Amino acid sequence: MNQRIPVAVVGTGHMGRHHVRIYSELPEADLVGIVDTDETKAAELAGKFNTTAYPSIEPLLGRVQAVTVAVPTVAHLRVARPFLERGVAVLIEKPLAPDSTAARELHAVARRHNTLLQVGHTERFNPVVRAMHQMKVEPQFIETHRISPFTFRSADIGVVMDMMIHDIDIVLSLVRSRPARVDAVGVSVLARHEDIANARVTFETGCVANLTASRLALKTERKIRVFSQEAYLSLDYQKKQGLAIKKDANLDLLKLARERNAEDLSQLAGVDFGSMVKVEPLLVDDVEPLRAELQAFLRSVRTGEPPAVSAEEGAAAVELAERIVAAIKEHDWKITDVRGDA
Repeated sequence: MNQRIPVAVVGTGHMGRHHVRIYSELPEADLVGIVDTDETKAAELAGKFNTTAYPSIEPLLGRVQAVTVAVPTVAHLRVARPFLERGVAVLIEKPLAPDSTAARELHAVARRHNTLLQVGHTERFNPVVRAMHQMKVEPQFIETHRISPFTFRSADIGVVMDMMIHDIDIVLSLVRSRPARVDAVGVSVLARHEDIANARVTFETGCVANLTASRLALKTERKIRVFSQEAYLSLDYQKKQGLAIKKDANLDLLKLARERNAEDLSQLAGVDFGSMVKVEPLLVDDVEPLRAELQAFLRSVRTGEPPAVSAEEGAAAVELAERIVAAIKEHDWKITDVRGDA
């Protein structure tokens, strides 16, 4: 049995608590401590998971081999830097940083000290997303929809950095190309930053991605549709289900018939389109995404293999998110009171 990896979690908010729970369950991890400025909350969580609470990171710097940083995004660089400089592997919750300057600095610090830095884009580890990546499609058009009710968390950032960032990362991982053009609109309703956003990103390959995010919906929905020459993929992240629609040999015959009857397509009206394609469910496992993410992180710590989501990829997602927010600000839409005078 390989020796367990001593780990810690800094930040015990909504996501940090889940990191604590899973580390405490993983046989390859030794959860030696948690850190939070709220000492009462940290002590309560430490007692529940049989570890030690600390008010600061200093006592842990020489004791851990890996750490999760799950503090507010604005503090990522300040908290992660001391660990990276000491060679402690760091997993930073998404987004990597509040802006591209801080994201690039984190990447530079990790590279300068030859330290592992992984970004916590947990949706990458959704079983249906992992199944999609195995198909190795070359996207031509992508649609993403991510909506939810307002949670009153992360109100210090807009919906692009809070929610759309997940889809930005997945789109970038699929397209593997630089954005050539970004158009976007958005509006703030409850928070200071945008609560609803839609972006259209055109990549150098010609692929177009249309991304929609809202935190003002009455339901939660997370979906992506990917169109390519190989297949049309329809994924539901929330249900962890997906379909691959692939062309059948009969579809080529239909194309030939269409070409021969270009002037009168009504002759094809009786054709059953469903018989022209093959619909296959994606084969997925039932592994909790965050558990898969932490297992991949610890595997990289142990073996030295590259992180599943690199700092470079995390920085690219932040940079595209910034471009989307900038495009939204160009429109500067505002919600106005249309009720008139009382």
